[in-house]
Amino acid sequence: MLAYGRDRSYFGRIRGGRRDHTMEAMPGLLRSVWDEPSPAAPPARVWRDWVLVGGFALAIVIEVLARPGLPWRWFAGGVALAVLPTLLWRRTYPLRMVAIAFVVCGLAPLVTGRDLGLNAFVYVLFLAYALLRWGSGREVLAGCAIIAAKLLFSLLVGYMPWSDAFGAFGVLFAVTALGAALRYRTRARQRELDQVKLLERERLARDLHDTVAHHVSAMIIRAQAGLATAASDPSAATDALRVIEAEASRALAEMRGIVKVLRTDEPVDLAPAPRVADLHGLAGRHVLGPAVEVAVTGDVEDLPSPVGTALYRLAQESVTNARRHARNATRIEVSVVADDSSVRLRVTDDGEAAPARAASSGGFGLAGMVERAGLVGGTCEAGPGPGRGWTVTAVLPRS
Repeated sequence: MLAYGRDRSYFGRIRGGRRDHTMEAMPGLLRSVWDEPSPAAPPARVWRDWVLVGGFALAIVIEVLARPGLPWRWFAGGVALAVLPTLLWRRTYPLRMVAIAFVVCGLAPLVTGRDLGLNAFVYVLFLAYALLRWGSGREVLAGCAIIAAKLLFSLLVGYMPWSDAFGAFGVLFAVTALGAALRYRTRARQRELDQVKLLERERLARDLHDTVAHHVSAMIIRAQAGLATAASDPSAATDALRVIEAEASRALAEMRGIVKVLRTDEPVDLAPAPRVADLHGLAGRHVLGPAVEVAVTGDVEDLPSPVGTALYRLAQESVTNARRHARNATRIEVSVVADDSSVRLRVTDDGEAAPARAASSGGFGLAGMVERAGLVGGTCEAGPGPGRGWTVTAVLPRS
């Protein structure tokens, strides 16, 4: 149920050769489960946990009062209330909470000579779910052994009939399977999100590469011109050196931006990196979509190349999303406003603010836009407009 390592997984060994048998592969499977790490950053206690504990505490009290014929009902209620706080730490310490709850529930019948019989003990299912959802491989195996030992002990001493034991096992299996499924789904989505961020970093690296290559080419041309004219016109050689110095400074500043992003061995796109001036190419009326209006206000001529490219990419992605998802839209407005410290992008449309669009817009496209803006020190947000449609807002620093 957990994610297995690529090299030591059960299925990896089966693919490695047909001579492997199931019994030979099982130790590798168990090692993969044993080495499974805990999910990163489990959520801490929130107000819903306190509401959950309070609700079950009230249910325990009501059940104890409403079932006067239940033997040892006050003792059972006290045990249930004593174990109930384990729900508050079920994510951060899943194995410890499972051990406390199931050991206490397994040993308490030794005092009464029978099963406690309190229906409110159903809250231990939350602990079993949290074990598979947030525990490491070692904790999962140890916790499952504790749960199985509790059920087996209740059977052997006669506190639980076989029919109840099979029912309890089925419910626990369903709950733990749900926890494992959500654990796998969350991990798969995180891998997809990381892949989107990586692709956006590679794209930005290519844009920066093309910009730096332009500066280096300019330096080479100026150096060749300076060498050709140095003998006849020394002042021209001096001017060439000044230009080379300026281009080198720009190239160095932009090279520092490449250090923090990744790049694969894909062929370099020879087209120049897009800039703010290229936004006007998005404007116009299209046959299969709403018309696009572009307005640029302020000085955008001296924007650094990474900022200008990021601004264009964000606007391009926003316009593409609006054409794809904006129902019954007739107009898309792209507005760029620049001042001395930052440049602000705003893309709006007049489509319907349908709930389905809100769900589709929260996918990986927006994650890539947020990543792109963050890599140049800016922010990007998206959401329903004040009246109709959808609004994307990005703020990028000039430097």
